[in-house]
Amino acid sequence: MAHSFEAARSIILQSVSVLPPEPVALPDLVGRVLAEDIRAPWDMPRWNNSAMDGFAVRAEDCAADQPLTIDGYIPAGGSANGITVKPGGAVKIMTGAPAPAGCDAIVPVEETEEKDGKLFITGRVRPGDHLRKRGEDVSKDELVIDAGTLLRPPEINMLAALGYRTVAVSCRVKVAILSTGDELVEPGEEIGPAQIYNSNDYSIAAAVKELGGEPVLLGIAGDDRESLTGKINAGLEADVLITTAGVSMGDRDLVCEVLQALGVERRFWKVDIKPGRPTAFGLKNGKPVFSLPGNPVSSMITFDQFVRPALLKMMGHQRVIKPSVKAVMQETVTKKPGRVQFLRVRVVDDGQQLLASSSGDQNTGILRTLLRANGLAFMPADREQIKAGEEVEVQMIAPVDKL
Repeated sequence: MAHSFEAARSIILQSVSVLPPEPVALPDLVGRVLAEDIRAPWDMPRWNNSAMDGFAVRAEDCAADQPLTIDGYIPAGGSANGITVKPGGAVKIMTGAPAPAGCDAIVPVEETEEKDGKLFITGRVRPGDHLRKRGEDVSKDELVIDAGTLLRPPEINMLAALGYRTVAVSCRVKVAILSTGDELVEPGEEIGPAQIYNSNDYSIAAAVKELGGEPVLLGIAGDDRESLTGKINAGLEADVLITTAGVSMGDRDLVCEVLQALGVERRFWKVDIKPGRPTAFGLKNGKPVFSLPGNPVSSMITFDQFVRPALLKMMGHQRVIKPSVKAVMQETVTKKPGRVQFLRVRVVDDGQQLLASSSGDQNTGILRTLLRANGLAFMPADREQIKAGEEVEVQMIAPVDKL
């Protein structure tokens, strides 16, 4: 009995867990997911400091035409110890330098004039101007970055500013990928009659890399138990195994049989979706095993809907389901009831709303339609038709076009 789309994805996500953490240095953190809470070891800034190159002053002394006496200089990286802004005085200061005692404002150098050793203020000065206060960004012991955060350049900047050289992040998932079928040969090899090139390995490997995982290509297994057993055993050494083809009802579709013989516990086989109905999922000692259809369109769409969320969860991501947008269908589309269907569409923004139209022939053997698509329109199982002008949910797989 086939599982519903929702039930199948729920089984998968309930079956996988976040991988153990590993320490990673700052230069290699981008795109990784933080595995620990980060709290500030100190206030930031650690002291009151200047936000501009200029002069540290007392705001009350800065009336127009009232000259100030320049008394001292504090460079960036210098110390303010022993330096005080006295009544009627000013201290030259650089951006980031600690503010001296008695200072309650910074006057930018471009708002001053120096004449005969005296400083004249040309603009209005208010208490607090251009003065960064201690702890105004982050307070000591404050939670700064939550575990589960995807690390981008801003987070890495903050980690470095707080003095971290390494932090714990979730491990990259290692994904073994196996294509099956006697008809397959590797790209670049001489191709014979009734043979086709192995393309699934490379599209799935690219998708794994795009998510931040590490693909392990196992090559091609023939349609025989010995070849499948050897390759699958090798694949079970990885964190995840993905096979493509060999999961339908044909005489030589042996993948599910071999997986069962090797101790893989099947959790489901067949999902009420189109494309991708002959999709299977199982576990071997807690390791997920995905068996995807061999049709390239089906394998890529089932990867996106089932494998992608699992890999993201294993790498610590909090948001694992691809968000969707609302778009208005430009033509009427029909399907048989009982299955979710993913329609390959082209989405454009006309300035007022998003418009979706079929990107071409929806036959699962037509790869070009997927190349032309920038979205997958979700047609619920209980719907037979979506009329032109109706809104549909679309998962974007590439940027929206502009009219």
